[in-house]
Amino acid sequence: MKNFIVAIIGVFSLVCGSLRAQTILEKDSSRTSGFSLQLEGGYAGDRQVPFWMRSNQFGSIPLEGGSGSLLVRSFKDYRQPGEWKGRESNNNSLWDWGYSLEGRANIGRTLQAQIIEAHAKVRFAMFEARLGRSRDVMGLNGDTLLTSGNFAVSGNALGVPKFEISIPEYYRLPWFDGLFSFKGNFANGYMGKFELKPSSFRVPVDDYRLNTFLHQKSLYGRLGREAWKLQLYGGFNHQVQWGGESKRYGKDFDLNFLQTLTYVTLGTAYGGQGNPIPRSKIGNHQGSLDLGASYNFGKVTLMAYRQNIYDVGALSKLANIRDGLNGLTLSNNLYRKNSKKWDWRKILVEFFYSKDQAGYPWSKATASGDEDYYNNSEYLEGWSYRDVGMGTPLIITALSARPGQAHFPFDFFISNRVVATHIGASGHIFDWNVLTKITYAKHYGTFATSEYGKSTGRTFHQPHSEMFVPVNQFSAFLQTEKRLFSNTWLGGMFAIDQGGMLPSGAGLMVHIRREF
Repeated sequence: MKNFIVAIIGVFSLVCGSLRAQTILEKDSSRTSGFSLQLEGGYAGDRQVPFWMRSNQFGSIPLEGGSGSLLVRSFKDYRQPGEWKGRESNNNSLWDWGYSLEGRANIGRTLQAQIIEAHAKVRFAMFEARLGRSRDVMGLNGDTLLTSGNFAVSGNALGVPKFEISIPEYYRLPWFDGLFSFKGNFANGYMGKFELKPSSFRVPVDDYRLNTFLHQKSLYGRLGREAWKLQLYGGFNHQVQWGGESKRYGKDFDLNFLQTLTYVTLGTAYGGQGNPIPRSKIGNHQGSLDLGASYNFGKVTLMAYRQNIYDVGALSKLANIRDGLNGLTLSNNLYRKNSKKWDWRKILVEFFYSKDQAGYPWSKATASGDEDYYNNSEYLEGWSYRDVGMGTPLIITALSARPGQAHFPFDFFISNRVVATHIGASGHIFDWNVLTKITYAKHYGTFATSEYGKSTGRTFHQPHSEMFVPVNQFSAFLQTEKRLFSNTWLGGMFAIDQGGMLPSGAGLMVHIRREF
C-alpha cells in the first residue's frame, strides 16, 4: 500500500506545473538569453525601506538609508518559451534547457550580498525539471507585477531552494478540440533551520532549531478553446513547512522520512488512537483554492479572480469563506499597436479581506479554532523565510511594524486581520514605461490581541493583556524606465508610506542597466 501511494505521488508530479513571475516593466519576449549589469543608488527611508520598494521583490531590495547596489544577471531560456504548442519544426528537439543566475550587492550602512536567483532547468515537450532558487509565485491573479500579492506565495521573500517537476505553462490537451488545458507543479525544498516552540518537544534536546523542509504542489485548469472569448480557470495550491518530527517526539513518532513526506503530501492526520502524539496534520500548511474567468471583448480583456484561503482547515467547512483575495484586471489588447504618446497596458483592482478567520464567537466551530494566518503553534517564525513573510505582504510581521503595537509574544506576524483595497496600473508616457501601485489597508491585529481572544474549537482563551487598536495604512509606489540607446536603460522608483501600521517615510532610487 505504501509503495502504491508513493507511485501515485510520482505520477501526480508528472502532470503538474508552477506559476512564474515577470521581473521587469515590460518583458522582451524575443530575448531568450543574455547578460545584464545594473547600477542602482538613492535613498530608501531612514528607519525602514518603504513598503512597495521591498514587498514582492523576491528579496531583491536596497538597504535602508542612502545606499548603492550592483545587480548582475545571466540567463538562458528555452527556444520556444511560453505555452507548449508542439515543435516549431521537425528539426527541433523536444529537449531544451536553461538557467538563470542573479546576484545583488548592496553598499550603505553595511555591506550585503545576496543570491536572488540561481537555478538550472530542463524541458521535455511540456514537462520541466528545475533545481535551485527561482522567482516563483503561487496562485491565480490578474498580473504578477501589479497585484498586492498571492496568499500562499507572493514573491515577497527570497525563493526557497527546491527541486521541482512541473508543467510550467498551460498545456492544451489535444482532445475535444483543445477544450481543456492544465498546468501544475510538485516540488520539495530545504528552508534551513527554524526555531520551534520548546513546548512542542516531548524529548529533551540541546537545540530547538531543526532542519525544516518545504513541500509544494499545485494543479490548475483552464476551460475554453483557443478561439473562445470566454476562458474559465480553477485550481489549488498547497504548501507545507515541516521537518524534525522524530527529534521532537522521539520513539512515539514511528514514521521514516519517506513515510512522513507521504503524510505531508496527502495532508493526512497522524497520531491519536493509542499514540500519545495528539492527532493532527504534520507540519504548517498554507494554500488557496482559486477561481477565475476572463472575457475578450476585442479591444480589451476583462479578468475576474478569487483566492479562497486556508491555513488550518476552516475552509473545508466554509467557516472562513468571507476571507480571500478578490480581483479585476482590464488589459488593453491594442497596447503598443499604435503610435500614441501615452497609453495604458493594464489596470488592476483588488480587495483583500482576512479579518474573519472563523474566530468570532458566532463563527462556525472548527477543531482548530481561528485560522491565525501565517502564525503557527510550533514554528515560532511562522510562514516566513529568512525573517520575511512568504505570502501576501499585507499581513505584517512584528519586525516590520511600527514600534508600540500590541503584540502577542509568540506571534511572528503582528497583524493578520486586514481589510485592504489595492490599485495597480501600467503603461507608457512618451518613451517612459510606467508602473504604479496604491494601497489603503486597515489593520486589526490578531485574534489573540482582540477583545475575543484566540480560540480552539468553541473554547476561547483570554485575550492578551495588550489590545490592538485598529490603524490605517497608506502605501504608494511609482516605477519608470526608458531606453536611452541600444541595450541601455535608465529608470527609477519612488515609494511612500503613511499611517499607523508601518514607519512613515519615503524612498527614491534610480538605476541604469546595460544588457548584453
